[in-house]
Amino acid sequence: MSLERLSDRVVIVTGAASGIGQATAVRLASEGAKVLASDINHDGLTETLEIANKVAEGGGECITHVADISKEADAANTVETAIEAWGHLDGIANIAGMLRSGRTHEFSLDSWNQILAVNLTGTFLMCREALPHLMESKGSIVNAASTSSSFGHPWMGAYAASKGAIWSFTQTLAVEYCKVPVRANCVAPGSVHSGITSNVTFPDDITKEEGKLVRRIMSPTGFGDPQDVASVVALLLSDDGKHITGECIRIDGGTHA
Repeated sequence: MSLERLSDRVVIVTGAASGIGQATAVRLASEGAKVLASDINHDGLTETLEIANKVAEGGGECITHVADISKEADAANTVETAIEAWGHLDGIANIAGMLRSGRTHEFSLDSWNQILAVNLTGTFLMCREALPHLMESKGSIVNAASTSSSFGHPWMGAYAASKGAIWSFTQTLAVEYCKVPVRANCVAPGSVHSGITSNVTFPDDITKEEGKLVRRIMSPTGFGDPQDVASVVALLLSDDGKHITGECIRIDGGTHA
């Protein structure tokens, strides 16, 4: 039996060309949402479009939009495209992100700035552009934080800093717009198969003792799938999550329990 909790709702999903973003776009379309799937990766979006429209239910559909959401004009155009297509906006799932690892004392400023530009500034820009429309629809924001937001992940300083800031930013949005009301929440994946986790590397010269620091951030129950996160995003965007705001839901198989 399919759920159609999001019928006639318009939702933007960033980072939708792969991993958690793609799974989210597909899940929302399957629940009846009209989804604008955004990413910088055109080929990945083509795959997302094909999968999402195959499973779309209850009036759900998907269109794609190529954009670099760390750029102000692209973020604005992404929201404008959704409004032009469907006339309103009910939700946004900011999933786009990037991760580069390395020892902090060796980390370049360029890499630091690029990670913050995509993860943090991109989230801010998309929220800023979407909020006037979400205030009209009394909509919902879901931002992608991480277990690194609240738990030390070695060699991921820039990524952790960006995700911790997203969590703080989301709490602020939840309070600032609670009287509208616009709801704002985070999901915090950890130990989930995705493009980001599959490309994680660690310093070649880590010691045996340092290796233990890696194991402490691995799930005792094994890695989850992007769909495990997408289902929580769908909940938060739907009326089933209508009394949840200012929350960060950890999805990590008990890693940090």
